[in-house]
Amino acid sequence: MSSVTSSALKPEDEAKGEAAFSTDVVVALDDIPESEREVVLDTVEAYSQYTPAEYKKLLRKVDWVLLPLMWILYGTQQADKTSTSTQATFGLRTDTHLVGQQFSWLSTAFYLSYLVSEFPGNYVMQRVNIGTTLACVMFVWGVIVLCIAFAKNFTDLIILRVLQGAAECTISPAFLIITGAWYTTKEHTLRAIIWGTANAGFGIITSFANYGIGSHAQAHPGGLAPWKGISFFLGSLTIFLSFFAFFFLGTPREVRWLSKDEKRMAAARVVSNQTGSDRQKRGEWKWDQFWMTWRDPQTYFFFFVTLVNSLPNGGTTSFGNLVYVSFGFTSLETLSKGTVPQNIVSVAWFLLVGYITFKRKNLRFAFMMISVVPAFIGMLAMGLLPAGTHYRWIKWGMFLMTVTGNLPGLLIWTFLPSNVAGRTKKSVTATVLFVAYCAGNAIGAQIFQAKDAPRYTPALITCAAMYGLEFVLMGSWRAYYAYKNAQRRRAIAAKNLTQQEIDQAGRLNAEADMTDFENEFFLYDI
Repeated sequence: MSSVTSSALKPEDEAKGEAAFSTDVVVALDDIPESEREVVLDTVEAYSQYTPAEYKKLLRKVDWVLLPLMWILYGTQQADKTSTSTQATFGLRTDTHLVGQQFSWLSTAFYLSYLVSEFPGNYVMQRVNIGTTLACVMFVWGVIVLCIAFAKNFTDLIILRVLQGAAECTISPAFLIITGAWYTTKEHTLRAIIWGTANAGFGIITSFANYGIGSHAQAHPGGLAPWKGISFFLGSLTIFLSFFAFFFLGTPREVRWLSKDEKRMAAARVVSNQTGSDRQKRGEWKWDQFWMTWRDPQTYFFFFVTLVNSLPNGGTTSFGNLVYVSFGFTSLETLSKGTVPQNIVSVAWFLLVGYITFKRKNLRFAFMMISVVPAFIGMLAMGLLPAGTHYRWIKWGMFLMTVTGNLPGLLIWTFLPSNVAGRTKKSVTATVLFVAYCAGNAIGAQIFQAKDAPRYTPALITCAAMYGLEFVLMGSWRAYYAYKNAQRRRAIAAKNLTQQEIDQAGRLNAEADMTDFENEFFLYDI
């Protein structure tokens, strides 16, 4: 990317839409067409034109519209994705004649399809409206989930799960883009955690609904199979919610419920992130940013840390209820005594960490590393404890401890809107991240072998080992960010600029779609 040498915009030059600088500061403005340059400069200038009260009012409006909707949509997606785990305890495997590793392949196929569809999905989202894209794919996967109720055998199920994986691949990257477009870096963790708690929080709601479906089926034998009722319930709910996604979801530039001035204010509010606002549609694909992504070490940290984190997740989301059955619980007890308590603890831990990281900066890695310690201990203990129902509640407690290990997966994702700049680079990095997520989950489902049922001892020990490796990798990633920040602070100090000049130059670079790798004023959040 070419650039101009600049220092800080003078008021008279801002009015002209031109930069006049006196010191050696790289600001990427000359690559931008004149018509777009005016918007870039206006966005940066707008940052100081609104009062804190106006920003607070806008933030309150955004929170009330977006967060409840994102929570419900994300929770529904998680329930749809993992529904086969609950359905397995209510007759899915028997009625569809699954044998051996066929049940494991239902999860693996989902994530392999998710993986293959990730790059096309992210490419489409960069080119078109995010809210419309999500609404369409939600409607499609809702129909697919509903159709699972009509599956007769493994072939029917595997085809539907492949189609479901392809449809669901866009929602997590889209939510990260939306979080980055609406919120400041300080707010990223708490807001992502709020909609991320839907994995567990909405799981509580669906667990009670599934419990009711299962209880009704047991009281009326010969009626609709409970696993089919679960598909009807979740599929219909997803189709219904897709219409809300169409009318309310999107970036500030896309939504219908903000005025023109509010959209300008929303872009100005996040300009301090130095990762670029969404005020202008950047649908063009920049090959220089594509290749730059592969030269950036953080890309590989995203990949390997996510991969290792997802391996235990892939197994426990598919086999968690079956592990509870191995403790001696009934199908209904896996929900009331297993899934619901786990989800309550998960929500509480997520919200506690979200609140603390909102109040104090640079604690994400600390909590990520703390969270995997109980998960490591709990998973290892479950694998090593001998069989027998007299160990049921000890194993129950150990499995409950592992829920803290779910937190790092979401916090890893929050580094995407906080620490990756450049629209194409962000899309490629998101693809890398979710390819690793899919690969880890696909492999994780295969770690649980049918021959090891019901205890799955080798799988549990493998999951514990992954938590230990994850701890080491996260420490290395944090050290890399700290090294780069120290390096850039020294370079910035050598330029003898004021803080206002530093901030102004960094924001201009970001609005000009310069990447974090290029922007010498960008500091990584840790």
